[in-house]
Amino acid sequence: MKFKQLSITIAALCVAASATAADPKLGIVYDAGGKFDKSFNQSAFEGAERFKKETSIKYIEAQASSDTQAEQVLRGLARKKLDLIAAVGFSQTQAVQKVAQEFPNVRFVLIDAVAKGNNVNSILFKEEEGSYLAGVAAALASKSKKIGFVGGMDIPLIRTFACGYAQGAKATNPKVETMQNMVGTTSAAWNDPAKGGELARAQFDRGVDVVFAVAGGSGMGTLQTAKEKGKLAIGVDSNQNYLHPGTMLTSMVKRVDVAIYDSFMQMKNGTWKPGVTYKGLKEGGVDWALDKDNRAVVTPEIEKRVNEAKAAIIGGKIKVVDYRIGSSCPV
Repeated sequence: MKFKQLSITIAALCVAASATAADPKLGIVYDAGGKFDKSFNQSAFEGAERFKKETSIKYIEAQASSDTQAEQVLRGLARKKLDLIAAVGFSQTQAVQKVAQEFPNVRFVLIDAVAKGNNVNSILFKEEEGSYLAGVAAALASKSKKIGFVGGMDIPLIRTFACGYAQGAKATNPKVETMQNMVGTTSAAWNDPAKGGELARAQFDRGVDVVFAVAGGSGMGTLQTAKEKGKLAIGVDSNQNYLHPGTMLTSMVKRVDVAIYDSFMQMKNGTWKPGVTYKGLKEGGVDWALDKDNRAVVTPEIEKRVNEAKAAIIGGKIKVVDYRIGSSCPV
């Protein structure tokens, strides 16, 4: 009887060991904004944490403070023979392209840009669609009919947000004026909250009463200044409504968390595929946030009009122009 029980125990241990051995080895590399930027990187981190909580599968994390460092970090993780490495942010594009070629047996997920390779899945979001909804809300909430935009790094991706925002605002009220400023042209633009606040203050002085912050850590300064001035602000990437309840009109949510979670889960389930994946309103990749923290400033009219625009975009009745295609904005 004891021998039989021991055999069963050993068999159970073997099964458990083989299950653990089959678990994928995963990694994630955040960009210069850092994983606690309350925005883009943090959303990625939350997706990875959700996966870990549900599956008990751990992952390795690292941060790349520069493009050069990204290559070193990715190569270091690839040498550990990880099964999948998620690179968060367009700044890691060249690094992913290069390291993926060097390690064909390691799979890579790149967020916000395209890298070629049979072992790379590039995930792009239709930021213009979510930003269009933010523009609709801003145009309806603005009393001065002057709305602002504070972007981080002056690149096509951030101009895509700005263009979608302007399109939504103009479609809602042709008389609305949009003011736009960028924090900088290098990766330092994501970590300068003082500059983010300064740009917002200058816009408020010119009559702006709603500002959309798309600037990573720098956006924290923009949101804080809006609170101090009693103006409305719109957050980005993560739902930032909770940061300043009462002055946050909404947040343009970009579900980087879902992209990371899905990628890790696909790796676990053996369904991961290379290629390019697009995530817009229809795919649940972007949206606007309505919750207890902004309920008081979102009127029934704003909610109705934004949701109508959302349905029209999903249904194909409204076509939002992507700034990156043609590098020009129609408004």
